[in-house]
Amino acid sequence: MTDPAIIAHLSREPRLAPIVKKHTLKVRPDHGGDVYFGLIRSITYQQLSGRAAGTIFSRFLDIFPDGYPHPERLLEFSVADLRAVGMSRPKAGYLHNVAGFWLEHQLINEDWSRYDDREIIDLLTQIKGVGQWTVEMVLMFVLHRPDLLPLDDLVVRRNLISLFDLHHLKGKQLIQAMIAAAEPWRPYRSYASRYLWEMEATVL
Repeated sequence: MTDPAIIAHLSREPRLAPIVKKHTLKVRPDHGGDVYFGLIRSITYQQLSGRAAGTIFSRFLDIFPDGYPHPERLLEFSVADLRAVGMSRPKAGYLHNVAGFWLEHQLINEDWSRYDDREIIDLLTQIKGVGQWTVEMVLMFVLHRPDLLPLDDLVVRRNLISLFDLHHLKGKQLIQAMIAAAEPWRPYRSYASRYLWEMEATVL
């Protein structure tokens, strides 16, 4: 259940208030705060329907004896092995990149509370195949960071433009206008973004 204080805060913004009143945010798994697992799952789910991605991810986890894709074990599987469970060739490479990065930077059991949002984004987007949107999803759903505004997300962008009638703007002007429009939602822009997804019943 969403904290009533968050609902009250977001309801003060007149354009968002009807959406907050109409929709209830779904409880989503946070994988016990496991950033590595969250990244692996997010990469798997990219550009796939929820059902198809879920099937592939389940098959992927099944190849590990304990059902967990430990970095060192993941690197033992070839791209061909990962493709055999349904991963595309690029995604198989990205999964290897994440596992290798985790081992190289000794991030197993990392205390992510030591980092702010920007530091985590800057660190993890060094991994080839991991973009800002992917890290933002992990920040929001795995680490429960409350104030992300994922403007690279098509649904968030589309509904911000619609709510605030920003169709006439392009490029940097549009970005600046969207950031300004969402300013009253601080410090709960992650929750506001989730309400924008609920408008279209988006599954992440």
